[in-house]
Amino acid sequence: MSQGKVTTDHDAIRKWVEERGGHPATVEGTETGGEHAGILRVDFGPKDDKLETLSWDAFFEKFDEADLAFLHQDKMADGKVSRFHKFVSRSQQ
Repeated sequence: MSQGKVTTDHDAIRKWVEERGGHPATVEGTETGGEHAGILRVDFGPKDDKLETLSWDAFFEKFDEADLAFLHQDKMADGKVSRFHKFVSRSQQ
């Protein structure tokens, strides 16, 4: 059985995403009046019209503003590289 890991380390998150061919994104139209950072996503393609590509700086600004942590899996049970991830509240760590 493979284990999930939780991190808030920007460098570790960026490395994990880029190693899997992904890039930072947000769901268009989900930011509300500066109080909510919007829904963050990792886009692995093909291009989804509802996702807006973000710079890493903008992504991590939203990530920290929303007090998120990155839950991810490095490998699946069969040893293959995993893309499983989700954003969770840091208070859930």
